[in-house]
Amino acid sequence: MDGKVSFFKRSAMFLYKQACIRGLPLFSSRQVEKDLAQLHPGENIPCIRTEYYVKKLSLTMAVLAVGLVFGVLAKINGGKEILLTEEGSITRGTYLEGEQQLRIKAQLKDKSQEFQVQVYPRLLSGEELEELSEAFAAQLPELIAGKNENLQQVTGDLDLTDMYAGFPFLVEWKSSRPDVLGSSGIVYPPEKAVEVQLTAVFTCQDYSGKAVLSVSVLPPVLTEEEQLYRDLERELLTSEEESRGEDSWKLPVQWNGDEIRWKQEAEDRSLLLWGAAAAVAALVYFLSDRDLHQQLERRKKCLKQEYPDLVHQLALYVGAGMTVRGAFQRIAADYERKREKLGKKLPAYEEILYTCRELQSGVSEGAAYEHFGRRTGRQEYIRLSTLLMQNLKRGNSALLERLREEADKAGEERLMQSRRLGEEAGTRLLVPMVLMLAVVMVMIMIPAFTTM
Repeated sequence: MDGKVSFFKRSAMFLYKQACIRGLPLFSSRQVEKDLAQLHPGENIPCIRTEYYVKKLSLTMAVLAVGLVFGVLAKINGGKEILLTEEGSITRGTYLEGEQQLRIKAQLKDKSQEFQVQVYPRLLSGEELEELSEAFAAQLPELIAGKNENLQQVTGDLDLTDMYAGFPFLVEWKSSRPDVLGSSGIVYPPEKAVEVQLTAVFTCQDYSGKAVLSVSVLPPVLTEEEQLYRDLERELLTSEEESRGEDSWKLPVQWNGDEIRWKQEAEDRSLLLWGAAAAVAALVYFLSDRDLHQQLERRKKCLKQEYPDLVHQLALYVGAGMTVRGAFQRIAADYERKREKLGKKLPAYEEILYTCRELQSGVSEGAAYEHFGRRTGRQEYIRLSTLLMQNLKRGNSALLERLREEADKAGEERLMQSRRLGEEAGTRLLVPMVLMLAVVMVMIMIPAFTTM
């Protein structure tokens, strides 16, 4: 397998180099280079581009090779199915091959018509049917014995079917003792050996034959424990029938001089329930941590998605002349109204609201902004809180400009993230496409092979 993969990779590398030498535009795209540069910042883009095109080309060559192999097999198999000779005759098969379906086309002057015809096997002559009948009757005891040694020591079911491989006859079975041996081959074990006459009537075309087989059905060989079970079962049935006119059924108290103690067996599912409860409890215990981690990851994703809009609003209010504290309070107030209206919580704005409540409770602005960044746990929010704290300590006059730069940067990062997700989705689609191709090839090849 590795050798095949390396072959496709070497072939793809050779084709890629030849295309680059001749300047073919097949492996050059500005958009692809731009996307690769964004996905692999700081890396050698020509090497990344070469690896990308070689991988894509090798995958394409592998798919084409698989299609070529299946196509050749279909072509060979289709050639084997040609039964129409150049003289215009169709070769019939034997009775072992059965009937076949053919598509033929009639060309008459400038018109053509297609037909789908059934080609039945050649009819057998009377002598051939007679010979096959004798051979079939001679092999019948062996064919129907099943797991039994022979028909004189039958303890298990027989193989009584309407067709047998190698013979064209349709068989109908009849039993002289259907209570012991059914016409389908099922054996009902008797108390003692029983002789059963099996009659097989087999037909083909206009020919009809008959064979009568003598079968000895023997009682099953039981172990001591199995025999005891059968005897006790018989005794219980007899006791139950005799006590049907009474109010209660008195179970047998002795068997062969030994005392019998009866006990009702109740179905106990407690162990199953305890085991299921323990398994569910363990599952809940371990999955709770995973669910918590997933919630944390979803919160981080929401914080990252909401960051650009939050910084834009903050820059807008500060640019309008508000203080940072006033901008926080205005954003929190707008969010509270939207939350009451829509009933949806946004993690970033919940943190803004919490920060405003800290400020109202007497926490200093610097400490509140620092807490704001730490609670989110995101690098961009920590960067924003640091910027706000520097503005309080040093009186940074370029706060508005820095906020606008941060907003532009956050917007670009969100755009790159969207592109990356789109590229990942496109890559995931390659697997279903290859699987669909394989399914189509299998759908084409299976009918072809089954008609061989």
